Amino acid sequence: MFEISNKILTVKISAQGAELQSIVNKENSLEYMWSGDPAFWGKKSPVLFPIVGGLKGATYQHQGITYQLGRHGFAREREFTISSHSEDTIRFSLVSDETTKEVYPFDFVFSIEYSLKNNQLTVKYHVENIGFENLLFSVGAHPAFKVPLVDGTTYEDYQLIFSEKENVGIYPLSPEGLIEKETIPFLNNSNSIPLNKELFAKDALVFKHLKSNYIGILNNKNAHGLKLHFTNFPFMGIWAAKNANFVCIEPWCGIADSADASGELSDKEGINKLSPNQSFERAWSVEVF
Repeated sequence: MFEISNKILTVKISAQGAELQSIVNKENSLEYMWSGDPAFWGKKSPVLFPIVGGLKGATYQHQGITYQLGRHGFAREREFTISSHSEDTIRFSLVSDETTKEVYPFDFVFSIEYSLKNNQLTVKYHVENIGFENLLFSVGAHPAFKVPLVDGTTYEDYQLIFSEKENVGIYPLSPEGLIEKETIPFLNNSNSIPLNKELFAKDALVFKHLKSNYIGILNNKNAHGLKLHFTNFPFMGIWAAKNANFVCIEPWCGIADSADASGELSDKEGINKLSPNQSFERAWSVEVF
């Protein structure tokens, strides 16, 4: 386990999956991350790479070859190395090798940097194409935040607050985890979603192209909560396991296959194409209070 800190925050990250484990605010002694109780969901903040969501039939094709790849890719199961580490910043890296090429035939360096400024943690994804063909990939976040956050409050005291009023439907997921084509009406000129345990009974709430650039978790009994800021993430998932005391806010550059997906990786919705010797960068941050 590795740690970074400043005057306000202490953050812990595991080298396994470069997965965020803990955000503690030293000013109020609050832990903001889900406990990872395996009775509900044993992860805390898996990194999604080189795909987001599931593939149709758990396979894809590239240059005439069929590959198998599980939901959300392999990065969350891999041990990352430490590229740099200072008091308030740490950078992890994963480099393609023979094992990754068995399921994903590309040469890459995938780095994740965690850095602190005041009461905010920034998480930066950096993808570099070190091969000779276009790199095809998706990347996304899956952090789970503790709800209720404060003793004396309940899950239903909290709500998700969007920075903008939204007029968007949600894209339902099939039992196989594939994205349906037709939306279900959801937000109608609204910027809030009251939380309750039934909200995620049919899996995640999946949005495309939100206007908002942050989503907060706030409650109506005190001033404690958080805001997750994001830019240039075209897809968003919001999810919790059944009866679990957390909410995941998941900015994605990528999305699960639809039922009519061709299976060709280059045609996949949300896939990013990166030329040789080029790099790609996205960042999100969480502000806690």
